[in-house]
Amino acid sequence: MTLMSAWADSHGALERTFTFSSFPEAVAFVNRVAEVAEQENHHPDIAISYKTVTLRWTTHSAGGITDRDRELAARTDALTDAG
Repeated sequence: MTLMSAWADSHGALERTFTFSSFPEAVAFVNRVAEVAEQENHHPDIAISYKTVTLRWTTHSAGGITDRDRELAARTDALTDAG
């Protein structure tokens, strides 16, 4: 699986910051991520600051990034166009 260049390896996690045109759009994106995370029982760290959302995917039990994190990062990218 290839890692999209927008995701950075930051201290053992895949990290990416998304910027939206409004706060409600940012929150709607986080809600879409939350739905996927719940379905997969694998939850990212999420930081919301007005129109900016930063996500960090990591597998704590593995001590870092796994293929599952890469898969969910790719699925997260697809959510930016949804909704």
